[in-house]
Amino acid sequence: MRQNNYVPDTANAITRYFSRAVLPSQQETLGQIVVEILSDGRSLNRKAICTKLLRRVEEASDAEEERHYHTLIGLLFDR
Repeated sequence: MRQNNYVPDTANAITRYFSRAVLPSQQETLGQIVVEILSDGRSLNRKAICTKLLRRVEEASDAEEERHYHTLIGLLFDR
């Protein structure tokens, strides 16, 4: 369901998302996720990135790692 006829520009949204990742480890994580998505032959979009991040949250081995992924998810939805 589309609200207020807003159609996001996916490329610009992903670029803004990456530019807000401040720590090198955040950028490294995002880079790994992008490589996984593209290697799977899937389209790179918010849904694909979010799905990978949620899977990593589920598989996190400790609270710090889980917090790291939650921070990235927060960046993804912050407009």
